[in-house]
Amino acid sequence: MQLAIAENAKEQLLQELQKANLQFQRVYPGDKPDRQPVHTVYGGANLFKADTCTRMGQIALKHLYTYAPNFVELAKVLQLEGHEQLPQRISDIARLEENLDLMKEEQRKHEPVWLYYTVYKKIVRKLFTEAVEDFRIDFEDGFGNRPDKEEDETAIAAAKELAIGMKQETISPFIGIRIKPFTEDLKHRSVRTLDLFLTTLLKETGGVLPDNFVVMLPKVTIPEQVTTLVKLFELLEKAHGLTPGALKMETMVEATQIIMDDEGRNPLMRIIRASEGRCIAAHFGTYDYTASCGITAKYQTMAHPVCDFAHHMTKVALGGTGIFLSDGATNVIPVAPHKGDPLSFTQQQENNDSVHHAWRIGYGHTMHSLINGFYQGWDLNPAQLPMRYAATYYFFLNNYDDAVFRLKTFVERAAISTLTKDIFDDAATGQGLLNFFLKAINCGAISEEEVLVTGLTMDEIRSRSFYKILEGRRKQKKKK
Repeated sequence: MQLAIAENAKEQLLQELQKANLQFQRVYPGDKPDRQPVHTVYGGANLFKADTCTRMGQIALKHLYTYAPNFVELAKVLQLEGHEQLPQRISDIARLEENLDLMKEEQRKHEPVWLYYTVYKKIVRKLFTEAVEDFRIDFEDGFGNRPDKEEDETAIAAAKELAIGMKQETISPFIGIRIKPFTEDLKHRSVRTLDLFLTTLLKETGGVLPDNFVVMLPKVTIPEQVTTLVKLFELLEKAHGLTPGALKMETMVEATQIIMDDEGRNPLMRIIRASEGRCIAAHFGTYDYTASCGITAKYQTMAHPVCDFAHHMTKVALGGTGIFLSDGATNVIPVAPHKGDPLSFTQQQENNDSVHHAWRIGYGHTMHSLINGFYQGWDLNPAQLPMRYAATYYFFLNNYDDAVFRLKTFVERAAISTLTKDIFDDAATGQGLLNFFLKAINCGAISEEEVLVTGLTMDEIRSRSFYKILEGRRKQKKKK
């Protein structure tokens, strides 16, 4: 049957469409396959030491053992489904743990408590090996406004401690500083701290930055603040002989004006563009944002509806751009009210009640973030780390079987598609499914081997790119 559209006319139209399609793909490349930390720990610059991250892990582990010495206690504290049926006596719990250890893999999957047991063991292992994934040496809220001389001295001292931590390999895999905002009142102080810190650090390390180093610029409201930081980066890179583009930044979403400007537009994309490719993430500032909405202190929590509105607006503005998004912090810290030894039974009970109450809040907030597609959040105290990982591991492990089915089906469908055309249009969707497993692997929730059931090979998983997986399979098919 003869076609009505002439071949040359069709090709001309499709070539014009190609330009628009490729431009769209450049703006919205989809989820990045790079590792995203599950949290950022903010700590005052005056308190930072080379071994801060190591010590935080030790404190967090002791805290977990004190207030949930076994997986049954943790399940009961968090009121996980079926916790009522778990044993009470220590001897019965120990016997149950021993039986779980001896079970074969297939038996474990049918054991209701296996999930809780696995989560607990993974928390312990994580706190031993890599308790802090990302740390921000804080010169803003965590440090406050101090005399210039004191901030100068702190910037130099913190930089020297970071250099020692790099040498001793005691720092987190992701690290950086938060400077003060580029407001009229604080811009000079902010720039001086940035310059002092980086100049000292690079002098101490012979011009080497830590891996995954980033500068957080808080309270951004206009693109010009980001543009200024980019130009400062260029000056610093030139002065210290760094590779152009070596310095990266993050922005913070903590004012209503960054959600909607004076013309009724969302300015987030313009702010990201102003970074000229240097901005890798946008972090939500729960308490500054709720304050900017007129919410009084008592009700400034991550659970407030205005936070969900800001989250969704941020998702809509930056979804598909590859910019990492992070939720904010829970300000209810699980710290016991009574100190010292010995404590009375009543005091011990009050300590348990206080910590467990804060744990439930932190766990709930983190789970809410994960369910809403925010895979990173803030932590402010080592006592919060056990619940960060409890929620994260429970989320990934509880969704594992469903995710396996979805990715396996998608891989099979994609493999068929690669036989008929060079580019699979839904590669970005496949990357999103793959990223679930990459995030789970990165934080220790699952192993690489546990992803093999999806039909991917180990090399394909380690490529971290669904598009590369499709390209590889297409080439293999052509060879056959």
